[in-house]
Amino acid sequence: MDKPGHGKVDKEVWRTRGSFLHRSTGCGDGVHASIVITLLIGVWCAQALEVSVGKVSFVEVMNGSSVLLPCTYSSCIGIQNLYFNWKYNDNGTLNKLCEGVIPAEGLEPHVMIYHERLMFVGSSKESNISVLLWNVTFEDEGEYICFARNPKEKNRNHSAIFNLIVVNQLKEVDNTLTIIIVSVIGGLIGLIIIVMVIKAVVLHFLNKAQEKNKECLVSSSGNDNTENGLSGSKADNKASPKA
Repeated sequence: MDKPGHGKVDKEVWRTRGSFLHRSTGCGDGVHASIVITLLIGVWCAQALEVSVGKVSFVEVMNGSSVLLPCTYSSCIGIQNLYFNWKYNDNGTLNKLCEGVIPAEGLEPHVMIYHERLMFVGSSKESNISVLLWNVTFEDEGEYICFARNPKEKNRNHSAIFNLIVVNQLKEVDNTLTIIIVSVIGGLIGLIIIVMVIKAVVLHFLNKAQEKNKECLVSSSGNDNTENGLSGSKADNKASPKA
C-alpha cells in the first residue's frame, strides 16, 4: 500500500514537470518566432529603399563654377509615386531646393525648383535624381541632403548628405613623384633598347667575320691542293724521259 500522501506528492511532481515542459516549449516557440522575425526584418532591409551620393560624398569647386550634386536611388521591389527632394543645411535650417514625384519606374518626374541657380538633371530611367548648381558662391558651401520616400514600401524613406566646398583656387597637384617614376621607367626601357641594338650589331659583325674566315680557309685549302697537284705532274714529266 502506498503511504498516506504519497500519491499527492507524485501528482504534484508530475504537475511541476508538466508546467516546466510547457514553459520550455513556450520559450522555444518564442525563440523560433524571434529568429523568423529577425530574418524577415533582414529581408525587408535588403529590399528597402536606399539613396546614395556616390563613394565620395564631397567635392571641391572654384567660386563661380558649376557643380553636379549627385544622387541615385535603388529598391529591390520597385517604386511607386516615389517622392524626393533636395535640401540645403543653412546652419541648422533646412532650406528646400527642389522636390518631385516619380509615378513609376521609367516615368520622368515633374520637379518643382525653389532655387534660381538649380536645375534638375536626373532621369528615372537611370534611377538618378541629381541636380546641377551653377555660378557657385561661397555662400553655397555646406551640406546638401538628398531625400527619397517610397509609398510602395510603406513610406520607407532614406537620405544621404553631400558636402560642397568652395575655394578661390583649386589646389595644384604635385606630380613630381609621378614624373620621376615615369622618367626612371622610360630611362630603363631606353637603356634596354640600346643594349639590345648594340647586341644585335655586334652579333651581325661577328657573323660577318666568321663567314669571311670560312671563305679564307676554303680558298687557301683549294690553293694548296692545286699547287700540290701541279708539282706532282711536273715531277712525273721530268722522270719519264729518263726512263
